[in-house]
Amino acid sequence: MDLMRAFYEEALELPLAFRDRDQWCQFKAEQVSFALGSPSEAAKGARGSVIVFDANDVAVFVQRLERLGGRHLSNRDMGSHGSVATFSDPENNLFQLHVRPGG
Repeated sequence: MDLMRAFYEEALELPLAFRDRDQWCQFKAEQVSFALGSPSEAAKGARGSVIVFDANDVAVFVQRLERLGGRHLSNRDMGSHGSVATFSDPENNLFQLHVRPGG
């Protein structure tokens, strides 16, 4: 995590917004957040990068994503950090929707 944090922080000049030891490292890129997660934080079956988008309510997206060829794979409660839902796109690339605590 230290190597990857230093790379993105220095190479792209992204300010560090949040770090949870060697588990998670989040940066601010203007109005967008960019995060690095450890293998223990990764979605089941993840290989390589997994994009994580913030969402207010996952249920709003499930039917639309499935109608367009995506699949809802799992949900994970992260306690005080909110929850995350894992999906695959039509080509089986994983992505996640993160809901902050309290929606």
